[in-house]
Amino acid sequence: MATAAAAVTDEAHRFAKDQLKSIIERIERLEEEKKALSDDIKDVYGEAKGNGFDVKALRTIIRLRKQDADERQEQETILETYMQALGML
Repeated sequence: MATAAAAVTDEAHRFAKDQLKSIIERIERLEEEKKALSDDIKDVYGEAKGNGFDVKALRTIIRLRKQDADERQEQETILETYMQALGML
């Protein structure tokens, strides 16, 4: 009986070890893909800069396009209020 329990425990440990290894390998692959995508994005920004576009403005536009219209309008209103308070407008 103890031998059977030990075999089940060994099998459970082996399963957990294999599962952990699989998860780690998947994360490593995804990290590699993320790095490749990041490099691709950097290349596109470099191309844009080479064509005379302002990369900082492009990054701002990308960030703004991710927001919904209401959120973007709220942030623009707050920014304008602060700029007026500082005499920048």
